[in-house]
Amino acid sequence: MSRVLAELLGTNEPSFHMRLRQLEQAAGRPSADIRLAAQVTQATRQKIRELGLDPADTTGKELYAALQMRLKQDEVFVRSALNLRADLDPVDILEQVAKKLTALEFEGDQFVVKQTVMKQIIKKLKPKATMKRLGYRSMDSMLKHEPVAQLLAACQATESSEWHEARLKAYEKLQTKDFEHRKPLCVVPSGKRWPEFANSHAEAHKNNIIEVPELGTVVILPMQRDLPGLAIVTFVMSIQALNSMRALSAYLKLQQVRSDYGEVVSASIAHEPFTDVELGGEKLSWKALHWFYGHGHVSYYPEVFEPHVQPDDLAWHKVDAALERLHPVLEFWQETDSLGLLDGKDAVSLNILDVALGLCNSLDYTERTLYHMRETLGRNLLARYLHQDNLQTMLSTSLGRQLAPEIDFDETL
Repeated sequence: MSRVLAELLGTNEPSFHMRLRQLEQAAGRPSADIRLAAQVTQATRQKIRELGLDPADTTGKELYAALQMRLKQDEVFVRSALNLRADLDPVDILEQVAKKLTALEFEGDQFVVKQTVMKQIIKKLKPKATMKRLGYRSMDSMLKHEPVAQLLAACQATESSEWHEARLKAYEKLQTKDFEHRKPLCVVPSGKRWPEFANSHAEAHKNNIIEVPELGTVVILPMQRDLPGLAIVTFVMSIQALNSMRALSAYLKLQQVRSDYGEVVSASIAHEPFTDVELGGEKLSWKALHWFYGHGHVSYYPEVFEPHVQPDDLAWHKVDAALERLHPVLEFWQETDSLGLLDGKDAVSLNILDVALGLCNSLDYTERTLYHMRETLGRNLLARYLHQDNLQTMLSTSLGRQLAPEIDFDETL
């Protein structure tokens, strides 16, 4: 395996190298890792030039500082594009970001639990810790005044593990009639206790976003203090959350004919669902598969997904494209999500979300984040193998067995 790619991905474990060799062999040895490493290196050098630096002698620390400065400058353009005045407080900024996100034209609706059904579940479970934290004296008052999606978000961050076990148990009783198709939403909660809640969550998790996938809602917590990059990081993280929820929605659509549907829902909320497709000895996650089909890596649509999942259910909203539509100067971040520089053994991410989290949380070079670059780079590497015809055939067959076990797919090949 390419040393550059191994260092960027942060893995030198023998098990990973063995898996890669198995993928290479199954795909006919296309040397996909070598090709990807070369492309990443070339594209990273070009971005360094665009920052006004010399790729031949730029250190990791210099690149990290330059990316932080670039994003800080780009934050000004984002706020201008959103018509945000300089005197607006952070809550107003976040509300404008939420409005812009909600106005984006996402393809297709999401398959989510009906709000009336979810409200009944929460009422039966009596989230007392959340009631106290949000300052309500009675459960009925809280249920009346708090929209169910943001209430569930508060429960996610407040209630005990026992409470959540009971919540997942309640989900096991859900049926397809308890679901509906609805547009995704981004909301900013109001109320005197929410800013304190937001600060506590941000301190613990280094972000102000809570996904509520069962209701198709991104809850943007109302920060009291303005931060460098606040508009950009909220915009980017929210789109990432919307994509994650879309992937789960498509999965739940696929499974809706199963007799144990409620158990599928519960398990999918508790843990990321995986397919039965094995590549290199490991099962392929549904989210990675959704990204592969929704990110434009293939031009056809697997018939095995029909009739419940249609092409627009697999659409993936690209962060860099959404940013460029806000302002042309943000074109710099196009195709940077899997780019990184190696300085010795130190890796520096050009992924805008890694950069934005560093800027917002004032992380120094030693605290820099690499997670989102590594996640995307890993998916891109896997996609190089999934493009091969023999793996495409295997993928379709394995999916067919999982999603339609009554059909003998070996005989249909």
